[in-house]
Formats: sequence, structure tokens, C-alpha cells
Amino acid sequence: MSSAEADGLTKADINSFSAARQFDFHQMPRVFGAPLGRAFFRSELEDFQVDEIIDFKPSGEGEHVLLHIRKRDQNTSWIAGLLATLAGINRNDVGYCGMKDRFAVTTQWYSAYLPGRELDLTALQHDDFEIISAHRHNKKLRRGLHQGNQFKIVLRDFKVDPEDLVQRLILIQQHGIPNYFAEQRFGHDGGNLHRAQQLIESDQLKGNRHGTGIYLSAARSWLFNIVVAKHIELGHISVTGNETGALWGRGRSNAGVEAIALEDSVLAGWQDWRYALEHAGLKQERRKLWLKPENLIATWLKEDQLALQFILPRGCFATALLREIAELFRPPFEGL
Repeated sequence: MSSAEADGLTKADINSFSAARQFDFHQMPRVFGAPLGRAFFRSELEDFQVDEIIDFKPSGEGEHVLLHIRKRDQNTSWIAGLLATLAGINRNDVGYCGMKDRFAVTTQWYSAYLPGRELDLTALQHDDFEIISAHRHNKKLRRGLHQGNQFKIVLRDFKVDPEDLVQRLILIQQHGIPNYFAEQRFGHDGGNLHRAQQLIESDQLKGNRHGTGIYLSAARSWLFNIVVAKHIELGHISVTGNETGALWGRGRSNAGVEAIALEDSVLAGWQDWRYALEHAGLKQERRKLWLKPENLIATWLKEDQLALQFILPRGCFATALLREIAELFRPPFEGL
């Protein structure tokens, strides 16, 4: 029996992702079987903490100022706009490496283009964020420039046998987890995917310059997830950690013959999406199918309260790990 079947999903269920266009990330199969129990997460802002990791040091000189910022319950682009307004510069002169969750406590780096101008940090004071440090730098920060993120997450009302948890964590550390794009990429109730479908049907999914970049990203991420789900259905578990799946776009794939054949088969029902992505200016890329967290530590804060700490590479989702441990629920008052 494959791990997908152990999780209550059959081959027909996997195929239904293509046949019925069901945009429900929660139905994607887990690799180690059913979650160990139910848990609330993001009950409080402090229950979801993210610290951005960069692998370079500020140069100490240059036309940009790097700002290390802590924010609570604020999204990344909103803070970038505030910084531009407070510094008196154009919004395009503010850069950052990656988007961070809103309902969380997060730290991340921003850059502000300020050639030949000293910055009075008191002018940037605002209730929505805190400046931890500021440094001169010679380059603007751009998307994907960071190395990864460190997460500190608390699961509440999580009733599980501690030994079962230990065994599950061992499996995760030994084999890794599916490198799914998680629900944040797809919007509330898969809204970004439904919109992508509408744009594809009307031949309007044309590329970032047309304001549809978020839907392009969601569409190719969903196709990647379908490929991951197929590997789980077949009982594939990472051997080298380097196995990859397609991020669809134009161009010849450098994957092996077997990988290409599998992807062509499982995505046969998505020709319209593949065609749209190819003609929207995207080049085909590869993404690792499996993800191994670093420094995974679990600590019981109370009998039913578990704290998890781990590091993930950029572009990877904490909920892809959490769902291998617990069935996640959010309090109804969260408002997300």
C-alpha cells in the first residue's frame, strides 16, 4: 500500500485533481500517512514567528540602506510602501527578498535607495514596524536573494502520543517531506486558481506586465503539486534529495526520460494550462520534489502545546511540514 492510500486517498482521488479541477490543497496526499492529531495554529501572532536569513553581510557603503525590520500583523508590501513614504522616495526604490506572512511576528530585510543622502532613522518610526538595525549597502535587495527562513511555531490543543511524535519527526528528518506549494500561494479557497482558470479560458493569462503574475505563479505551482502527489501515490520517497518536478513553461526540460514521461502522463488533462504558461513568457524550470528541514526541534510547552523550530530554504512553506504532523485548524476569530 502506498503512503497516499494509507492517508485515505486512492489513485482515483489523485486523478480527480486533474479531472474535476478541484483546487483544495488540503486534499493533497501526505507522505507518511494520516496526521497524528488535530491542532490549532496561529491562535496568536506569536504562535507563528519567521526570521529571514541572508547569507551576506551589508557592505557598509553604497547608495542603498539595508533595514532589518520586525513587524507584527503586517504584510511585506504594505511595509515597503510605508518605508517609501516615510523616506520620501519612490516605491520602486524599496526592495526586499521575500514575502512574509501577515498574521505572524516576522523579521526581514528591506533596502532603500538613498544615494548621497544620510537617513534619519527617527523619520522612519511607525507603529506598524520596528527597525532593528540599518546599514549602508551597494545593491538593492531583490526577490529570492535571501537564503531561507527560520520558523518558530506553536501548535495548541495538540493531543498526541509523544512517542508517535518522535517517530514521525525521525521519518521527516530521514526522508524529508513533499516540497508542496502551500495554500498561501493559492489564495482563500483556491481563489487564485479559480481566477487563473478564468483567465486561461478567456486567453488573458499573458504575463506579469499584464497584472496577472500572481495567477501565473499559482497555476504553475498547482501543476507542480499534482506531480508531487503522483510521486507520493507511486510510493516514491526521496533517495538523493535532488529529484525534481516541473515548474511549467516554455523550453526543453533537462529532466530524465522517466521523469518527463511521468509528468506528461499526470498532466495530460491540463493541456490548456500548460499551453497558457508556455505562451505567457515563462521558461520551464525544475523544483526539488522533496524538502529536508534543518535544525528541527520539538518542545512541549504544556501537555497539549507543542513548539516547533526549523529552517527551510527560500520558497518553501512551513505548512508543508506541519501538515505531515497535524491536521491544522485556525481559530474562527483569526479573520484570515
